[in-house]
Amino acid sequence: MKLNAYLIRSTLVGGLAGLLFGFNTAVIAGTTHLLTVAFQLTGSQLGFTVASALIGTIFGALFAGIPGQRLGRRDSLRIMAVMFVISAIGCAFAWNWYALLAFRFLCGLAIGGSSVLSPMYLAEIAPAAWRGRLVGAFQMNIVIGILLAYLSNYFIDSLHLGAVEWRWELGVALIPSLLFVVMLQTIGRSPRWLMMQDRVDEARSAVRAAGVQEPDAEIASIAASIHLDRNAVKEPLLSAKYRLPLFLAVTAAMFNQLTGINAVIYYVNDIFSAAGFSSLSGAQQAIYVGLANLIATIAALSVIDKLGRKTLLLIGAVGMAVCLFAVAVIFQTSQHRSYLLPLLLLYIVMFAISQGAVLWVFLGEILPTSIRTQAQSLATAISWLVNVGISWIFPIIALQHAASPFYFFGVMMVLQFVLVLAVYPETKGVTLEQMQQKLGIQ
Repeated sequence: MKLNAYLIRSTLVGGLAGLLFGFNTAVIAGTTHLLTVAFQLTGSQLGFTVASALIGTIFGALFAGIPGQRLGRRDSLRIMAVMFVISAIGCAFAWNWYALLAFRFLCGLAIGGSSVLSPMYLAEIAPAAWRGRLVGAFQMNIVIGILLAYLSNYFIDSLHLGAVEWRWELGVALIPSLLFVVMLQTIGRSPRWLMMQDRVDEARSAVRAAGVQEPDAEIASIAASIHLDRNAVKEPLLSAKYRLPLFLAVTAAMFNQLTGINAVIYYVNDIFSAAGFSSLSGAQQAIYVGLANLIATIAALSVIDKLGRKTLLLIGAVGMAVCLFAVAVIFQTSQHRSYLLPLLLLYIVMFAISQGAVLWVFLGEILPTSIRTQAQSLATAISWLVNVGISWIFPIIALQHAASPFYFFGVMMVLQFVLVLAVYPETKGVTLEQMQQKLGIQ
């Protein structure tokens, strides 16, 4: 089937949550030095400043399922959008370090919640043949947001605004946040959520609007799946029945962080500074990293429904491991630092074509409807918990031994390769209902 205007609009708007995700997590990279000076931060306090938003993401991801189930995916995203607006204003006008932490935490709540709800919404409106590319729009928006953050930091840095520069860099997030608030008024609800609320006519209209050729058959398939889910609704999330999909979701989410990607994204300016780049040139190198991320993500999304999720994960694990070990050797020996940028660019490409493109698609595909909200919240929260630990500890360890974090991330990629090869199923071209049968969930 072909994409229609309804699907395109819903995908673009739902994916805007990813843009705010990427922008708000990456923009901190340009502020670390100024924040350290402004609030006289130690290495540990700087790490906590970066991690404060990530702590918020844990709670946002854990509790997003509550409004997601009661209000629906779309209306819950509207709440997240308002939180993005408030946090951007608060960070720009933060009167002390504790106020900054509070508004960064609020931003994290919005990021965590939208990181669960947006991919869920996109997975539930997308036909199986297009799901990889449409859900992948969330990841596309993340990398666009990261690139925009680096471009914004570079532009504001070039204005030489002095001590207030960090306020502008954090506050500019207000612009895409307001856009998200407005655009969310233009999209419909998820047909699967509507069916769970017994709003059959609305669900049929939503399926028809998405261009499904046999809407009645699609509605019948969804209804049958929900019927099975309701019969099993009393089974606990951690029951043996759901052990395999939960294991797959949690490990995929953990390894997404154990690639080290967010340590590089958050501290890219510091990494280049350690290699001898100036502040402005470091910001410029960060733009190259963001561009590589975007280009590789576009390439990955064009083939994700052809090559498949498992194949891309295996290719990425090998590529990232090689790059990470090479970067570690550069810092270990203090030689060949001119190779740092090419290696980081290749590392970003390997991440983008594998974990970056696959994670949110994979989570939306392997989890049964009956536990999708709770399980995706749990997996995402665990992912953010790992991210908090890495982001908090990275500047402390890197100051003492810059090579150690990269050796660790390289080893993690070797472990991921083995796990994906041995356990992970291929999900391309499989409907959500067929995947439940494939995983033995009846």
